[in-house]
Amino acid sequence: MDLDFWRQFLLYSLLINYGILMLWFLLIVFARNWVKRIHGQWFQLSDTTFDAIHYGGMAMYKIGIFLFYLVPFITLCLI
Repeated sequence: MDLDFWRQFLLYSLLINYGILMLWFLLIVFARNWVKRIHGQWFQLSDTTFDAIHYGGMAMYKIGIFLFYLVPFITLCLI
């Protein structure tokens, strides 16, 4: 396996993960009540707690994307 394979792998992984993050964001923005109703079947969450959990989750997911996909991709591009 050469460096070009790993660059492509990291690029496609980065794009797929950003797509998932954007889908999550769009669901929270445009279908918030539906998502809250689904989660409300399992957990008793206030609106503030629900928003904080999703905001924190999206932040951690984005940091993970940067750490595990973007930084190695940029590093391989600089080699």
